[in-house]
Amino acid sequence: MNRLQLITGRILMGWGIFCAGIILVLVIAIAYQYGPGESSDKTASPHDIRYVLNWCELGEERIDTVLHSHITAKSLAGDHIEVHAIRITSIDESELKKNDSGAGWYRGDSASGVINDALQFVEQWIPLENIPWFLTEQELRSSDVYVYPWNIYYHGTRPAAVKLIFVRPKDKTVFYFAAKT
Repeated sequence: MNRLQLITGRILMGWGIFCAGIILVLVIAIAYQYGPGESSDKTASPHDIRYVLNWCELGEERIDTVLHSHITAKSLAGDHIEVHAIRITSIDESELKKNDSGAGWYRGDSASGVINDALQFVEQWIPLENIPWFLTEQELRSSDVYVYPWNIYYHGTRPAAVKLIFVRPKDKTVFYFAAKT
């Protein structure tokens, strides 16, 4: 009976060590996925960002090249920023309209209401992230830039997360900005 207990004890100890190892690997994988991380300025591929042009109904087939990208790791709460600059093959200002329900494009110099709130949210991030190739505060609110609000989430009376698409027709550049605090 003593030998059987010794063998059983060693089997259970081995099983315990194996299970502890699996749990450790899972904890490390989850921490790596959702923990704090470094930002990346690696340029995304056109395939990675095609949703931007599809959301605003310009169509992914217009993508010429992705000029810049800046993506931070998401925290456990989902806080992050994702910004892209995309050169497109063509754009005409006549395409940048709103529909009857108010969805669509707004000129930067005529932002009001929730669009103005969202632009203020973006303006808070610009100096924090140091993204020299992104639109300046003055450009965001100029007649040369149009904004397409995809998502604006509020916490109380202030935006807590936004997904906005900007287009500057004069140089056929689309900018995507998504952030959550």
